[in-house]
Amino acid sequence: MRKWLKEIRENEGLTQEQIAERSGIARATYGHIESGERGATVANAKKISAALGFHWTLFFEDENHDLKNEKEVG
Repeated sequence: MRKWLKEIRENEGLTQEQIAERSGIARATYGHIESGERGATVANAKKISAALGFHWTLFFEDENHDLKNEKEVG
């Protein structure tokens, strides 16, 4: 599970449905990405990170990373 992704989403007060809609992806796809059942493509990582306001490369870093880049958009 990507606890960091869920934490960011919940801190913004948003549902999986809202993030999926803002990202232009299916809610099920977002749910699978957040739960860790599916990896994010670069395209989806960029869409989700833009919707939540963090740098998309967090998806491809070690799961134990810190959230220092949480609000960095790039």
